Amino acid sequence: MKIFAAVIFLLILYSLGSALYYMYKDKGQSTRMVRSLGIRVGLSLFLFIVMMISTRLDMMSE
Repeated sequence: MKIFAAVIFLLILYSLGSALYYMYKDKGQSTRMVRSLGIRVGLSLFLFIVMMISTRLDMMSE
């Protein structure tokens, strides 16, 4: 479970970095930054929900 959380966290950081890159590269002319930030929010919510469920089911002790 810890490896899964770390991988999702790295994907969140990658999405945040790509949003920063698109912000500087596109200068507000495209929606790639918004899409990347939307993916980051979705991944964060997914990770939060999975962590809540795993804590509730006592899967974190493994």
